[in-house]
Amino acid sequence: MESILDFFLEHREAVFLVILSVFLGIEVISHVPAILHTPLMSGANAIHGVVIIGAIIVMGHAETTGAIIPGFLAVILGTLNVVGGFVVTDRMLEMFKKKK
Repeated sequence: MESILDFFLEHREAVFLVILSVFLGIEVISHVPAILHTPLMSGANAIHGVVIIGAIIVMGHAETTGAIIPGFLAVILGTLNVVGGFVVTDRMLEMFKKKK
């Protein structure tokens, strides 16, 4: 517990920046109109695809098990995020199609 506290005290500015970014992201996302949601989701999926490729490359260069496990977890969670995003985007686009 003491090492975690030391980490936060040593990296105060970075922790503050991450917390501020989270609140800013929540505020920005909550004010996005529904009409813009689908294009933004598609862009986010493309960015997450790049993140997955980066995680695979980093995991490929990992030498210890302690580095491979978080890399594998990052690839799995990133893939779930991309697949979920495409499913949501597809469902939203289905809403705009004419019904027979």
